[in-house]
Amino acid sequence: MKMDLTQFYHDKATALVSRITVLKGRGHLLVTGEIASFLLAIGFVVLFTLMDEASWTLLLAVLSMGTYIAIRYFDVKNSEQIESLERLRLVYDHELRGLQGDFSGFDKGDPYKDEHHPFSFDLDIFGQDSLFHRINRTVTTGGSDTLADYLSFRKVKDQSAEIQQLSQNEPWRAEFMSLGKGRVIDSTAILRVVEAVSTLPVSRQYASPVLSLLAWLLILGFLSSVVGAACGKVSAQLPIWWGILQFFFVYGVTAKALRQVSKVVGAIHGQLINEIAVIRHCTRLQEVPASLRPSISALKESVVSFEELEKVLQGLDRRGNILGLFLFDAFFLSDFFLVRKFLKWQDMYLGKMRSWTDQVSEIDALVSMATFHFNHPEACTVEIVEADAVVYEAKNIYHPFLGAKAVKNDFTIQDGNYYIITGANMAGKSTFLRTLGINYVLGMNGMPVFADSLKISRFALFSSMRTTDDLTHGISYFNAELLRLQQLMAFCQCHPHTLIILDEILKGTNSLDKLNGSRLFLQAIQKLPVSGIIATHDLELSKMADEFPATFHNYCFEIELGTDVTYSYRITPGVARNQNATFLLNNILKTLHTS
Repeated sequence: MKMDLTQFYHDKATALVSRITVLKGRGHLLVTGEIASFLLAIGFVVLFTLMDEASWTLLLAVLSMGTYIAIRYFDVKNSEQIESLERLRLVYDHELRGLQGDFSGFDKGDPYKDEHHPFSFDLDIFGQDSLFHRINRTVTTGGSDTLADYLSFRKVKDQSAEIQQLSQNEPWRAEFMSLGKGRVIDSTAILRVVEAVSTLPVSRQYASPVLSLLAWLLILGFLSSVVGAACGKVSAQLPIWWGILQFFFVYGVTAKALRQVSKVVGAIHGQLINEIAVIRHCTRLQEVPASLRPSISALKESVVSFEELEKVLQGLDRRGNILGLFLFDAFFLSDFFLVRKFLKWQDMYLGKMRSWTDQVSEIDALVSMATFHFNHPEACTVEIVEADAVVYEAKNIYHPFLGAKAVKNDFTIQDGNYYIITGANMAGKSTFLRTLGINYVLGMNGMPVFADSLKISRFALFSSMRTTDDLTHGISYFNAELLRLQQLMAFCQCHPHTLIILDEILKGTNSLDKLNGSRLFLQAIQKLPVSGIIATHDLELSKMADEFPATFHNYCFEIELGTDVTYSYRITPGVARNQNATFLLNNILKTLHTS
């Protein structure tokens, strides 16, 4: 199926390259037409000045200029289409590279890395080539944050139906993702502006109906004075001084308010334009999943809101033209009505902006998860059962990062039971632990899991696999391990059903102390409603199964030693017999002696 996807994305990208080439050729013709029509317009004007009774040249000049304007319009539209298709081509190019293991086109989520999180640091959820790096296709920072919240269980929701339905709408998803190529939308900045706008000290008197009536009377009075002066009914001085005084009055009264609005809102003008494009695309979604229908309906209203805000921003931009500012303020009190328009927008829509931004973020995260579903047809849908216990039954489960080369294993975790996993270095213990954890994270979010079948219940997850020292704060490796185990104990006491995944307890001390400490820890933790998987090199720890046969079980990843080391990467009941450190070191020493 991967080859089919590769061909699919390749064909899409190739078709877009062909269309872009045609449009660029058309663009060259349009530019030539623009130059020619503009030069013709100038030429006809020159002819008019040189020839007598040549009014026809003016007509041709007007027609040439009209042709120039029309060609210019089509050229702009053509350029916009080229830009849109280029972004869409990037989508397919990045997906092709992603299928080949190159995720450099996507954000890797480094800011979300947290060594103290219950499991995300150990399970490679964030960072280079992480789960987030492979899934993330978000176009907004809010969508990125939402996706990170789901993968780290700050939000937990089974979205399998939504993901399944969106995964089938590939053209809509691709266009959605193209809106973020080269221009990620800063949702946080937008929300900061919303917060700042809510506290802007713009006087509510501008919204007064009385002032609105007075403004219209002033406009009508001024226009009447202009007409009267043109007809010779009043002095020409009247409309001149009226207009000048009207301009300075309106400008002086509104300048401070508009300066504050411009300073707060104008900084994210580009962000708002991009946000509007994303929202409009959301509202064009056909066959909307039932759970998303309220969000899509709300976003349709938000389009009107953003368009109204866009008009305010355009009005602020027009104020940069001094002549235009004078004329519009003098004739139509433009600045006064611009403040009123802003206040109207503030009253009608400001309170809903945060909700709309959150809804866009949710859809953004769903698009990423649906794309991951589409890109992995070999994976299966998880079965989530409602049980007041830890349920984990996997058939042929494997790590999603390994792809076709992965060795699949069956494994079942019983509630309140512990599984001691032994094996040589590089035999597959740590990868297997991460396999169980990362598939659980995927399954709980409704994404496909990498197994023939996986049945799980809803339980808490905590791991300790990558403890590191912190020399800046004077924390040694051993002390860091103790702190992590202390965090684990506190976590388990707060969560009734927890699965713990441990890779070598107390690595930072000597063998005997490590064994005694590990036994002491496991004897204590089994009194809590906890299930556990513990990988270890310490074969003595496997004797816990003799002491507590009802709750402790031994599994291993065995290797074969011959002329070389053979790794099966298959988990089997029992305790590992063979280790490879001495064997491999002897081979190195033999190479040293022979050289």
